[in-house]
Amino acid sequence: MTDPICTRDYAHPVPWTTAHDPVSLPAMVFASADRRGDAPMLTFQGRRQSYAEVARAVRRVATGLIRSGVRPGERVGLYLPNVPHYVAAYYGAMAAGAVAVNFSPLYTVDELAHQVEDSGTTVLVTLSASALLPNALKVLERSSLKRLVVGSVAEALPRVPAAAYRLLKRRDIAALPDDGRVTRWADLLANDGSEALPSIDPRAVALLQYTGGTTGTPKGAKLTHANLHANAAQVNDMDPMARQPDEDRILGVLPFFHVFANTCVLNRTVLNGGQIAMLPRFEAGAALKALQAGRATALPGVPTMYQALLDHPACADTDFSSLRVCVSGGAPLSPALHERWERLTGARLVEGYGLTESSGVVSTNPYVGENRLGTIGQPLPRTRVRLLDQDDPTKDAPERGEIAIKGPQIMAGYFNRPDADAEVFVDGWLRTGDVGTIDADGYVRVVDRIKDMIAVGGFKVFPSQIEAVLAGHPSVKECLVLGLPDDYLGERPRAYVVPDTQAGAAPTADELKDWLNGRLGKHERVDAVVLRDSLPKTPIGKPSRKDLRAEVMG
Repeated sequence: MTDPICTRDYAHPVPWTTAHDPVSLPAMVFASADRRGDAPMLTFQGRRQSYAEVARAVRRVATGLIRSGVRPGERVGLYLPNVPHYVAAYYGAMAAGAVAVNFSPLYTVDELAHQVEDSGTTVLVTLSASALLPNALKVLERSSLKRLVVGSVAEALPRVPAAAYRLLKRRDIAALPDDGRVTRWADLLANDGSEALPSIDPRAVALLQYTGGTTGTPKGAKLTHANLHANAAQVNDMDPMARQPDEDRILGVLPFFHVFANTCVLNRTVLNGGQIAMLPRFEAGAALKALQAGRATALPGVPTMYQALLDHPACADTDFSSLRVCVSGGAPLSPALHERWERLTGARLVEGYGLTESSGVVSTNPYVGENRLGTIGQPLPRTRVRLLDQDDPTKDAPERGEIAIKGPQIMAGYFNRPDADAEVFVDGWLRTGDVGTIDADGYVRVVDRIKDMIAVGGFKVFPSQIEAVLAGHPSVKECLVLGLPDDYLGERPRAYVVPDTQAGAAPTADELKDWLNGRLGKHERVDAVVLRDSLPKTPIGKPSRKDLRAEVMG
């Protein structure tokens, strides 16, 4: 995309040339706290925390980390769902000069251990939840991790619900071991927050956000303070109502460990001084209740989330009158879902596009003006888009090509992966792996994917990783995994297996499916295993995903 298209036909409420001075994320938080003071920043299960309260917690986390020996540039991991601990730990680690590292609570022990080791994470913040702490303790024993900081959900609740939680949810709480490497969250924060904080260059890395490449190998995208602040400001500029923070109430049900929510829910709202109603996980009924009770004005989500809300029995009785705008990402938004959502709620639903390497967002349809279905809208301010020739990425494609982007939100590169940097950057342009077209007025369309990844409800799933697990079964001779269309999740992985007839009695398809899914993360699980006599092959004898897809899809 060239600047003249943006300046001539730009549909967003600010000029394409709009720029913001880069600042560090801790400076952004403290500035918002100075400006907003006692205004609510977070609500969680009935407890409200003001900007001033959160800023004090951020300073105490930073002080606790510094006094425990954490130095600038050290990696502090967050193995947390959406709880107030996450916000204080995220900004507190950065305020200490450390680099935050997001880890999904859905990770298996092996996945968590690998990324802890790959990132060099030395401190991991988690909860005493039975779904988290046992995994974290196993990783502590088998990696270079030095310390766990463990909080409790009860700490984030009002007094009466906290007592009830401790009493009624005992089976969901794991006991803390007597181990000098394990620190309670309350002990980390047991200080006055007075430690002198290091000066932070906005160009320094703030966050390692893991993604996957064409092979599915996890890579840590180095997102700087300037990257994250720029993307938060760009997204905020898309909202004509953004300068009214008292009317900015966002439902935070997307997971903060995902880059979409990290930018669109957390950083953008903190920058603007709005309020985030946090839910620890997505449950349609709870989300509808929170939306109505909190008079939410915005609801970023993925298509499967909007579908689940529409399908819930309480949807018809929910008051959506406060809701202004919903931003959909992570997977294609169907016209039928779009039409049904807007008709029922009266809120604007726009589709956007982004990736981990872009700090979250590249483009979106306008909040006001033409919402062009089937497109991902126009680029954010100062974001350029071009189409590269798929055979020679050093050349432009005339009409259809690989989408490449450049802008202030684009990552500084991959952590310790110069080889991957050389593959993904061409003359400073980030190759996305997606094929698209650009309308005459700058609206972008994604028409195909170069990468093999499967989009499952907003999560990226890589067939090669599932295949690697499946190949470990003694009765599997060959296998391939495809992403097949699914009305609810967008896509679902399905495995195609050639049994090894020499390995004795072959398991049934259902037995193999159960074996496989028990070794995968929740969003990676296959919907079926299909047993076959053979798989199509390439000329060199390699199982051909392309030919199998053509056969299966007709």
